[in-house]
Amino acid sequence: MKELLVFDLGFMEYGAAWELQMRVAAARKAYAVPDILLLCEHPHVITLGRSGKRSNLRVPSEMLRQMGVSFFETNRGGDITYHGPGQLVGYPILNLGEIRRDVAWYVRSLEEAMIRATADLGVTTRRVAGCTGVWVDVKARSAGQNEAKEAKEVEEVKDEEKLAAIGVHLSRWVTSHGFAYNVSTDLRYFDLIVPCGIAGKRATSLEKLLGRRVEIAEVAPRVAEHLGEIFGLAPRACGRDLLEKALGPREVQPVATTA
Repeated sequence: MKELLVFDLGFMEYGAAWELQMRVAAARKAYAVPDILLLCEHPHVITLGRSGKRSNLRVPSEMLRQMGVSFFETNRGGDITYHGPGQLVGYPILNLGEIRRDVAWYVRSLEEAMIRATADLGVTTRRVAGCTGVWVDVKARSAGQNEAKEAKEVEEVKDEEKLAAIGVHLSRWVTSHGFAYNVSTDLRYFDLIVPCGIAGKRATSLEKLLGRRVEIAEVAPRVAEHLGEIFGLAPRACGRDLLEKALGPREVQPVATTA
């Protein structure tokens, strides 16, 4: 079985992670490295996908600067999203030409890996038709009900909250960008945006769902393991020095950003 090299980058600025992705993707296209999974956390940052609408940013740029939140326009799919501490961000750099040339299947596979990892921890999640990502059912009071009524008289309806978002980019069947899984994320930052451009839907986190402290280290290996299962690859944790050695001399690429 071919390997999936897994690199834990720790806490890393978004721009630096994007530049690293481009270096790894270029090396993967040249068959200089095998399939790779980059895992990290980012400082507070909002990113906009190539099909995203700037209007889904709810606050002016000056407020973002005051809050210490960066903003990047990217070449990934999808709309607008937030990354920050406590969120597991994964960037699979895979050659789908050697796995399966099917973009929709690839996105569903990323969802499936997180669905399985979340199930390992005792939480059931699912997909929502027409909405990429991983969702969890929650109960909400139906519209028009009086909060003062007895609980038994209040109708409860199912709604969904988003646990993980996905936005990918492919070039010559080599993938970049990836997924963002809310482990212990400060969910208040999602109020700065219309998450993924879907009005009326809120984000949630694994910590909120489990009602206990959850560390990234508890979740990351499970996600990597399930990605390996789905893609037919054997995950192997590696040190950053091995990655730099494989990539060779650094060539800095421009990364688009606005603030």
